[in-house]
Amino acid sequence: MPARATDARRAAVLGSPIAHSLSPVLHRAAYEELGLTEWSYDRFEVDEAGLPGFLDGLGPEWAGLSLTMPLKRAVMPLVDEVSEAAASVEAVNTVVFTEDGRRLADNTDVPGMVAALREHGIEQVERAAILGAGATASSALAALARVCSGEVVAYVRSDARAAEMRRWGERLDVEVRTADWSRAEEALTAPLVVATTPAGTTDALAAAVPERPATLFDVLYDPWPTALAARWSMAGGAVVSGLDLLVHQAVLQVERMTGRAPAPLDAMRKAGERALAARSRD
Repeated sequence: MPARATDARRAAVLGSPIAHSLSPVLHRAAYEELGLTEWSYDRFEVDEAGLPGFLDGLGPEWAGLSLTMPLKRAVMPLVDEVSEAAASVEAVNTVVFTEDGRRLADNTDVPGMVAALREHGIEQVERAAILGAGATASSALAALARVCSGEVVAYVRSDARAAEMRRWGERLDVEVRTADWSRAEEALTAPLVVATTPAGTTDALAAAVPERPATLFDVLYDPWPTALAARWSMAGGAVVSGLDLLVHQAVLQVERMTGRAPAPLDAMRKAGERALAARSRD
C-alpha cells in the first residue's frame, strides 16, 4: 500500500519527450478534488539510460510514477514486482512505491481502455479491427480480449509487424488475423475500430468512412479531433477519444498511488479538456 495520503508526497510522469504530457494536469486536478494539498505531481525528461539513476535517487516522499515511452519496457528489470496486467503486454505505465521502499509495477492502460469503452456503452462486440501494430496495439489487444468475442483484424505495414501482432494474439488468447495497411479501409466496417497509429497516419482513411459507422476508438488526443474521428462523428458514429483513455488510466493511477478511491473522474476530465482547449488557442 502507498504511504499515508495525509503526508506530503510526490509523484511524476517520466518519458522522452515529455513536455506534451497532460498527466500533471489530470493528477493535480485529482489531488485538489481529494483535498491532498501537500501532494505534488511533476514531469521529468528521462530516457532509458537515465532511468536507473533517477529511480535510485528518489527519497521516501515519493508515492509513485507514471511512465510513457520509451520507458514502459525498460523499467521492468528495475522493479520488485510486476502485475499480471503489465506482464501480459510487457509494458509498465505505473510504478507505486510502498512504505518499505518496494517498487510495484502495473499497467493501467489496459483496464483504462476497457473502462473508456464501457463508459460509451461498449461491453461486448463480435469482432474488431486495429489500425497499427506498435506498443499501444498490444494494450489494445489485451483490452479486446475482454470485450471482443470473435476475430480481431490488425492492419499493419510489414510482415514483421504482422508476425508480432499474431504472437501477441496467441499470448493474449485473442483470435488475430493480419492484413496489409493498403487494405485499411476495410477496417472501417468493423463494429469496433481501434486506431493506435501516430498523428496523421489515418487521415487518408477519413474519406472512406462508411455511411453508418459503428464505434471508433482513436487513442490520440492532441491534435483532436483527428480527421478520421471528425468524419466518423459527422457520419453519426460513436467516437471514444484518447482523452477518454488518458483520464481512465490516470484515475486508476491516482487510486493506486494515493490509496483513495474513487478518484474524481469528472474533475480530471474537465481539467484535461480545459488544457487541450488552451493548447488549441495557442
